[in-house]
Amino acid sequence: MTTNSTAAIAYTESITRYIAAHEDDIIKISHAIHARPELGNEEYFAQEQLSELLERNGFDVVRDIAGHPTGFIATYKAAQQGPVIAFLAEYDALPDLGHACGHNIIGTSSVLAALALKTVIDDIGGVIKVFGTPAEEGGVNGSAKATYVKAGLFDDCDVALMVHPGHESYRTVPTLAVDVFEVEFFGRSAHASENAFNGVNALDMMISFFNGVGQLRQHIKPKDKVHGIILNGGASANIVPDYTKARFYTRALSRRDLNGLTEKVERIAAGAAEMAGGQYRLNHIQNGVDEFIVNDRLDDLFERHAALHGEVIQHDDFGFGSTDTGNVSHVIPTIHPHLKIGPSTLIGHTYEFEQAAASAEGDRALLQGARIMATMAVELITQPAVLDEIKELHQHLKG
Repeated sequence: MTTNSTAAIAYTESITRYIAAHEDDIIKISHAIHARPELGNEEYFAQEQLSELLERNGFDVVRDIAGHPTGFIATYKAAQQGPVIAFLAEYDALPDLGHACGHNIIGTSSVLAALALKTVIDDIGGVIKVFGTPAEEGGVNGSAKATYVKAGLFDDCDVALMVHPGHESYRTVPTLAVDVFEVEFFGRSAHASENAFNGVNALDMMISFFNGVGQLRQHIKPKDKVHGIILNGGASANIVPDYTKARFYTRALSRRDLNGLTEKVERIAAGAAEMAGGQYRLNHIQNGVDEFIVNDRLDDLFERHAALHGEVIQHDDFGFGSTDTGNVSHVIPTIHPHLKIGPSTLIGHTYEFEQAAASAEGDRALLQGARIMATMAVELITQPAVLDEIKELHQHLKG
């Protein structure tokens, strides 16, 4: 479907009116989720707040998605066929720091964008889907978007939209693929003084493993990362430890590079166990996260609509992180831009960021994100050539 400028202006006005009329209610939900932070796959309160709001507004909601009890998918279909627009809603918090990544903003902004788009979707056609995606921060059975991708839940979607809070407003930037796993060493206990010769020291294996990883770092690519901590180093100093455990992250620019890096780390673990005469086990505790396929045409659309709503977008290099939204970007064109919620010195995963996520500037970013995503969606639906160009580029980038 194509539309003229007069109709486009009318759709934008409908969206902005809806957001203005409901901003107090959605901000209350954002603050309620912020005040009650929940870790990954435990976000029952946040799921309830977001999914029930969508359900009350005519969306069909399915909960408990692909092994994630706190996941949901909310769908609204117009009578007229058209593109399927996916909005990604995150709502998990960080241990000890609460919403220090601002997922209370992400979840509510995506839901508000979907509700605002619904005010015009019956006129322009198409389908709105809101994916409630638990455990973006990882942990056991973390990175739900990767699970959803494996289950084919995005296969019928045309694009995926979300906006993340940050220290500046900027377009989607590249992210690193990441594996998260635990390494366990198994030995044999003995008295550390009387008969240590009968023991097989699992801590020795762990130390050898850490030393080996340290030596590996000289020989990995500049953007590759390996970092970890010891979770269990033994029970008592006078007992030869028979068990130790560590948790590690490996990161690389691509999934292909990451698979090779993780394999090298596992060989170091195998060697450390072999040297001491013990055994090891490497267990991936969450989904592997893939690098982000950045689609400049979709980000151009984001930047244009951001300007439409008065948002100034920066063009600096903000470095590399990781997100399971990267997995979605391997299936359909996806954006993961940021909107400013505090000073340029603001750093994610800190107490200061947690405070900013419930501040007036955080609330402003929530509303801005919803406006931008909803009017982007209108153009994607009503201007087939725009969507086709974005999808063609995505196919080229996938190779």
